[in-house]
Amino acid sequence: MWRGFTLEQFANQCFSNDADLGKGRQMPVHYGSRALHYQTISSPLGTQIPQAVGAAYYKKLQGKKNVTVCLFGDGAASTTDFHSGLNFAATLQAPVLFFCRNNGYAISTPTEEQYAGDGIISRAPGYGMAAIRVDGNDIFAVHAAVREARAYALEHSAPVLIEAMTYRLGHHSTSDDSFQYRDKNEVESYENHSDPLHRLEKFLKAQGWMTDPDAAAAREEEKKAVLKAMKDAEQRSPPPLDSLFEDVYYELTPRLKEQQAQLNEHLERHKDKY
Repeated sequence: MWRGFTLEQFANQCFSNDADLGKGRQMPVHYGSRALHYQTISSPLGTQIPQAVGAAYYKKLQGKKNVTVCLFGDGAASTTDFHSGLNFAATLQAPVLFFCRNNGYAISTPTEEQYAGDGIISRAPGYGMAAIRVDGNDIFAVHAAVREARAYALEHSAPVLIEAMTYRLGHHSTSDDSFQYRDKNEVESYENHSDPLHRLEKFLKAQGWMTDPDAAAAREEEKKAVLKAMKDAEQRSPPPLDSLFEDVYYELTPRLKEQQAQLNEHLERHKDKY
């Protein structure tokens, strides 16, 4: 949203309608926007890490002052792609920020079962890489850490590893029941003492920049906007069937054209069924 992705675009992607930039092919919340230079979330765990290195190295070869940012969790840091990606970035001196959200769990696997060392940041010296650990629930600390890491990456044309220490308050997904592998008291404790939204709200109120009515009004306004975007998105048509063959290659190959013709012939022959 900070980059300009709208509520309507979020809703269109979730409903996979004709306005969905991914043309109905991605899982929900796998947003992406070429116009905003934001690639979609990568479902296979960790695969975006070496991809980000390639993007950063490409910009470096072009002589452009760009930094690639790669987001992942502690679970993805346990994959081979993490180690391959960071090693490539360090040896190629690619300006990429590896932002790891260490929220305590890789779906149901707690961090104490994932590694024996001191978190994720302790791996950086082994790669010869600069790194910083930050309170991931403090918006100002995270902003400062990323700002300085970006400046370092640009100045030295080198990667930086950021480990944001946080906690996953919700379930991993709608198919997950996290209380099967963690205690409710643990969740409530983090929610009461370190929820980043609560901390920010308390800070704004302490500075006199927000009141309880302001916060309530903001929540209500945003709720209405989200519900409207979802209602509008739900009423749109699905993507046209012909778009199924697009974006596999820059231009349709003869084989894809043949498959497209076969599909159209099939639909015409059985149009009473569709």
